[in-house]
Amino acid sequence: MGEQNVRHATEVAELRRFLKRLLRDVKAMEHMLEHGLIESGVRRIGAEQELFLVDDTWRPAPLATEVLGTLAGPHFTTELARFNLEFNLDPVAFGGTCLSQLEGQLESLLARARDAAAEHGARVVLTGILPTLTKGDLELENMTPNPRYFALNDALTRLRGGEYSFHIKGIDELNFHHNNIMVEACNTSFQVHFQVGPEEFARMYNIAQAAAAPILAAAANSPLLFGKRLWRETRVALFQQSIDTRRSAPHLREQAPRVSFGRQWVRSSALEIFREDIARFRAILSTEMEEDPFEALGEGRAPDLPALRLHNSTVYRWNRVCYGIGEGGRAHLRIENRTLSSGPTVRDEVANAAFWFGLVSGLLGRYEDITRHMRFEDAHANFFAAAQHGLNAQLTWLEGRILPARDLILKELLPLAREGLLASGVDDGDVELYLGVLEERVRSSHTGAQWLLSSFATLGEKGPLAERLSALTAATAHRQEHRGPVHGWEPARLEEAGGWKHNYLRVEQYMDTDLITVGPDEPVELVTHLMEWNRVRHVLVEDEDNRLVGIVSRRSLLPLVGSYDPESVDGPLPVSEVMQPDPITVAPETSTLEAIELMRQHRISCLPVVKNGHLVGTVTQDQYMEIAGRLLEQKLRE
Repeated sequence: MGEQNVRHATEVAELRRFLKRLLRDVKAMEHMLEHGLIESGVRRIGAEQELFLVDDTWRPAPLATEVLGTLAGPHFTTELARFNLEFNLDPVAFGGTCLSQLEGQLESLLARARDAAAEHGARVVLTGILPTLTKGDLELENMTPNPRYFALNDALTRLRGGEYSFHIKGIDELNFHHNNIMVEACNTSFQVHFQVGPEEFARMYNIAQAAAAPILAAAANSPLLFGKRLWRETRVALFQQSIDTRRSAPHLREQAPRVSFGRQWVRSSALEIFREDIARFRAILSTEMEEDPFEALGEGRAPDLPALRLHNSTVYRWNRVCYGIGEGGRAHLRIENRTLSSGPTVRDEVANAAFWFGLVSGLLGRYEDITRHMRFEDAHANFFAAAQHGLNAQLTWLEGRILPARDLILKELLPLAREGLLASGVDDGDVELYLGVLEERVRSSHTGAQWLLSSFATLGEKGPLAERLSALTAATAHRQEHRGPVHGWEPARLEEAGGWKHNYLRVEQYMDTDLITVGPDEPVELVTHLMEWNRVRHVLVEDEDNRLVGIVSRRSLLPLVGSYDPESVDGPLPVSEVMQPDPITVAPETSTLEAIELMRQHRISCLPVVKNGHLVGTVTQDQYMEIAGRLLEQKLRE
């Protein structure tokens, strides 16, 4: 998440000072590019690994601060949520055994993270979106206690004007609101970096944009969110919507999202991206800036450019340009690929990275200017097609050819990636190992996303949704620890969840969210028909803003039997006349024991579930009878 020593730029004077320093940093970058002060002729690669922490029930474990306290060294750092961690790999020269070195350090640091997590009763899971996450996990109490994150939340929420709305449609459809940026914490990624010389930046960045779609199609690993089957790489839609600060405009005004693929090819320089982002996106954070960049340049040092780096960290391009200073004090530019999910295994991640490094290198060696062979609009459309459909996407490739992603990768892009890696001096054994993993995955169409969806389908209705999602999470963790790549994984099994009882701890784990409701002004006859058609004993009453206003039970309709004439001169009786107003409710986070006690105490058989005044689900006596039946069956078999 970038620089930590920041604050919310709210005061007008402070904002002006920051913008002045930001513009000075841009002028310093211009000077460095003009005078050859940015490193060239060197290729290095690196990566950042994000991960989830889970407890023994496979649910998010907000223990990042405690785990970091156990871990020593500079590699590990916080992420937005207390159930996420990140570690950064050391850069290595691109060539030789760089890929196996990358895997070796990944495995070493991951082992340290696992050991530290175990000391606090937690485990580590690499996955794009954790299946067991619930909306209740995304409250501010689970945000890492770091001023940067709270400042970022305040700034983006203020720009957004309040609530965040999410609508993602795949096999299923997800539509919900949230009041903070914690939804972004649903996503974890494996971000890879490629150092590039300033003179070749435009060519290489455009190639990275063109290559993004097939890379994403082969690496998709986040098809589920809150139990809904959405995009093959749901992270793309979710991340864009979780950081989107655009408001609806009174006319057809174009507004760029803060998370984006970009708007056009780069013509000549990395400065184009920095300038466009400053022009389009307001500064929302500030930081201490004691160094004058031109004084540093006058002393022969590479300037830190803190204002430019901070602003750049609040604009989230899927291929981002990064400025940095290496160990030797030389300034450099990197392309950061943010498209790749975390997981399914370290070997799969390095295979994805190898494909990206190789394909970018191969295209760079073959094409003088990729923009002469491909329209930007096609690269943009390809990216979102790959995110939605994975290997089933149809991609418009060079010269306007339309090909299935799977065929394009196998027939053209893998050979080109192999050529790019070998021409860059990467070890033959590394090339065959990692591209071989990716080739087998694509041939079998068994990506991480497909394994999750296939396992989810295999589990069917064998248990409650929460138990099935726990099984997916547990199976992911178990198979990762055995290190075999995802194309060889067996489907998840329900018993891997470790027992169904862990999935009934809180109301939100099993509440019914597929609700049939009526409005307070609708006729009572509608309620009686809904009860008959759906074989239910309760119908909830909500207003136009989805706020619960009452409940109608079969018992409340009994006084009308034999006395109510729907054809009377007074017209149909409205639901508001028979409903019970202000019913007893619970929140999604309510414990099961508390919910049962409420039902006993008030002698009711239905509990509406309400969040921030809005109706989100129900739990009923019938559900608890099912729980009791499973418990009795288990005890009788012991």
